[in-house]
Amino acid sequence: MADTHQRPGTNGQPAPMGRADIAGLLTGRIGQRQTTTPPTTPPTGPPAAPPAVLPATAHAGAVPRLAGLPGEIPVSWDVIEDLQAQVSKQLSTKDPNKLLEEADRRALAKSLTRNAVADWATKYAQGNAPLSQEQETSIANAVFDAMYRGGRLQSLLDEKGVEDVMVDGLRAHVEYYDRPRRTIEKIADSHEELTTWVNRMARLSGHGERALTQATPMVGFRMPDGSRVTSSLLTTRPSVVIRRHRIQQHGIAELVRWGSINPLLERFLTACVHAKMNMLVVGDMGAGKTSLLRALGREIPPAERLVTLESDRELYLDEPGPKPGPVTFAFEARQSNGEIRSGEKAGEVSIRDMFATALRYNATRVIVGEVRSTEIVPMLNAMSSGGSGSMCTLHVRRPHAIISRLVQLCTEAGMQTEAAHHLIAASIDVVVYLTYLDETAIGGRKHRFVSNIYEVHDTVGEGGRPVTTELFAPQGGEPRAVYKNMPSFIDDLERTGLFNRQWLTDNPHGAWGPPLQRVGAR
Repeated sequence: MADTHQRPGTNGQPAPMGRADIAGLLTGRIGQRQTTTPPTTPPTGPPAAPPAVLPATAHAGAVPRLAGLPGEIPVSWDVIEDLQAQVSKQLSTKDPNKLLEEADRRALAKSLTRNAVADWATKYAQGNAPLSQEQETSIANAVFDAMYRGGRLQSLLDEKGVEDVMVDGLRAHVEYYDRPRRTIEKIADSHEELTTWVNRMARLSGHGERALTQATPMVGFRMPDGSRVTSSLLTTRPSVVIRRHRIQQHGIAELVRWGSINPLLERFLTACVHAKMNMLVVGDMGAGKTSLLRALGREIPPAERLVTLESDRELYLDEPGPKPGPVTFAFEARQSNGEIRSGEKAGEVSIRDMFATALRYNATRVIVGEVRSTEIVPMLNAMSSGGSGSMCTLHVRRPHAIISRLVQLCTEAGMQTEAAHHLIAASIDVVVYLTYLDETAIGGRKHRFVSNIYEVHDTVGEGGRPVTTELFAPQGGEPRAVYKNMPSFIDDLERTGLFNRQWLTDNPHGAWGPPLQRVGAR
């Protein structure tokens, strides 16, 4: 029977078409649809902008799309999946053995997608208002995203300022660096669809062995754009957390521009890298440790050889940066396939497992993306036995807890406390602490900046603990790092030709410039 009324929709627009509708288009039936309401003259002005936030009262059936987000599509996701299947079949026909280079294959996929969407839009217009060029482009982008990018979640990841996307079942919470969190009520049609998305992203990222199943209910990998994904079935509902890396290819100059460090600290830290100081970058979760470590890694002279060890690829120091870098071999850990053999996880390769092989590459430096567990011991051993200029990050909540945290990890790896103290003293030269202040909930923004820098001496003092000196620290009303004490290795810094000790004494306020604009400051 022909429809006798307008299809229900949202935001004053017709409801997105579903799989049954597109099937009708392909057979020509939908072109015969009639309505009893007279046609109306389309408005001459631009359509009203969609609301910025999904209405809380919208029922699930009325929201089969990411309403109000960049790249919003006028059709439901099942249509995108059908178009994707059509394009994938055509792509396999034209390049059955995958002989094309990846860039050429993607270019072909884009061309096929545009043609498929254009054909679909022509049939759609037989019984509906024609789609605009912008809407056709949005559909084509969604089909391509489903094949090669983040699929249904890509429009969230493309939003400006996004740092984290946290999915709890069908609901997503999006966190930004410069505004409060926002919640999207529906980003998938079912929990099974979300799990399928996770596994497809793992395959696209080259981590086919990392599948989210009841046998392996936790999985982590990186997306094609470098975003870090962690997912689990052990939560009340399937959950996914995506960490967006906004500054993958940037160097240390950008950290100055964003206020994480000042020009004085830029010179100081760069000189530390060239003087081959072993450096530890620490801070709370989300403080920007990886960003600073990546920036420091890009300051390593191109004549050197570097090995990076990561559980999930985030540093990208083996890829071209703002300037030439060293020869770099980037190692990435591998998760287990879920099987247990002789008490060991089959197929798993940890950061600790990779150390022995990595050191045989005769690297002048080793960088570990993040030390979380027993890999702390081979990392410190590499630093103390000739790996000068090596670096790593460590999660520490407070500056005064840095040594205690290092000792804790060493003892968990089987070392005695006294031995751990001596190893730490012999290994680490400089510790850089990043402070993270989130004021988005009170109308401000997120602040990430270096607040403390310590020198670790190669001797132990009271209680057998390593002796440390605070080189930079907050002073007065300035929460950011201000010069406090001259480092014992100042001669090494000056020999690099990149630093002058007079810069420290001539900048009593730390060269930060205007005060930090904090909403919650007293």
